[in-house]
Amino acid sequence: MKTEILYGFHPVIEALKAGRRKFYEIYLTRENPAGRLDNILRLCKDRNISIAQLKSEQLSVLANTSEHQGIGAKVSGYPIESLNQMLDRQNSMDTGLILMLDHVVDPHNLGALIRTALAVGVHGVIIPKDRSAPPTPAASKASAGAMEHMHMAKVTNLVTTIKKIKAEGFWVAGLDRSAPKSIFETDLAVPLTLVVGAEEKGLRPLVKHACDFLISIPQIGPLDSLNAAVAGAVVMYEALRQRSQKKRS
Repeated sequence: MKTEILYGFHPVIEALKAGRRKFYEIYLTRENPAGRLDNILRLCKDRNISIAQLKSEQLSVLANTSEHQGIGAKVSGYPIESLNQMLDRQNSMDTGLILMLDHVVDPHNLGALIRTALAVGVHGVIIPKDRSAPPTPAASKASAGAMEHMHMAKVTNLVTTIKKIKAEGFWVAGLDRSAPKSIFETDLAVPLTLVVGAEEKGLRPLVKHACDFLISIPQIGPLDSLNAAVAGAVVMYEALRQRSQKKRS
């Protein structure tokens, strides 16, 4: 079984809480304050996970980074699911919300988007298998551990995937800065897949064409665009606002 070194306090504790990965060993450095580790130590004891004491430099070599915060874990690979599995979990189609990323290659943007997605109740994240940031320990760290709770699917072709999602009853909205209709003028409280494009390039033409409609974020400042993580966060929170308002009405 493929293993990797998860690092950082939040990714390790959230992976333990989520229970979706197998833990083989926890690594701690002497610099790590004991008080912060109480929950981790308790969970390790409950699950019979061994703990090894390392020097910070040793953990840096294992994790391939010095940003490990004095903690790491040897774990099984991230649990990717199939598109069918993700769609099968959509039990309540009136509130279904999926995030699709069109070749977002920066792991920090991926992590930030997943962190927001988890916060607003997105049911799953879809990424392409090629030319896209994978769900690595770096992305988990950037998500503050949110990735450990999020369901993710990798697909070969986004256009084919969009067609399948539409057949399941979802509307597909692509985020495009030149779209004439803004997110505030669009009903986002329907079964919806939000498509966020790559850094700088945005949505690819074929993906854009496959969407049911395109939406933009109004801007009045001198800059003409937001980065992928910020733009995705804005539209996801607008979807949450509309859905919350619909429930109250």
